[in-house]
Amino acid sequence: MRKGTEGSKFRHVYGKAANKDKCYDCVPITLSVHDNHFCAVNPHFIAVVTECAGGGAFLVIPIHQTGKLDPHYPKICGHKGNVLDIKWNPFNDFVIASCSEDATVKIWDIPKHFLTRNITSPNKELLGHTRRVGLIEWHPTASNILFSSGYDYKVGYFSAILDIHKDVILSMSFNTDGSLLATACRDRNIRLIDPRAGLVLQVGWIQRFVVQLISFGCISSSG
Repeated sequence: MRKGTEGSKFRHVYGKAANKDKCYDCVPITLSVHDNHFCAVNPHFIAVVTECAGGGAFLVIPIHQTGKLDPHYPKICGHKGNVLDIKWNPFNDFVIASCSEDATVKIWDIPKHFLTRNITSPNKELLGHTRRVGLIEWHPTASNILFSSGYDYKVGYFSAILDIHKDVILSMSFNTDGSLLATACRDRNIRLIDPRAGLVLQVGWIQRFVVQLISFGCISSSG
């Protein structure tokens, strides 16, 4: 160790695997989400995208229900294609959004008790994309505002569509107050967007632009 420097307090800290009864066992995780998240967690539930014949589905498991999962456990299964992303509403722990290869975004109400049957009818279905929808993101400070991005190169929120990309959107993230939205695109550009006006404020190559976006506070740990 160099003189004048301090060693990490975590240097000799070691993890220990949890007992099986404290883990979620036998959960059939999908192989179809590609680079997206296959699960989402809030204080009450863990949601996991799962394999489903003839459509797309995900599981919603109470956070305390650890151990082996019943193979017949009820599913959220209202999509006609694979589910590609799921996100909990930050303002309501019993509302979750999902998007799919069927080009739709659906909003689901989750009962406060254990699921006793499959849920096939969403509270709302959001249309507007013409190709599969790969990403969804709730606005961090405004309730019930959801953004989506699809393989039609568009970003949508409710009935509005932002046609400002020329290739597939790979990631998107808000800054902390929701006033700015950053998107990373397969054309190797990052775009800084005013989501209220639907205007691109700045475009730059990823290598030289990422530091500037951090200074705006627009990149979260998930983006």
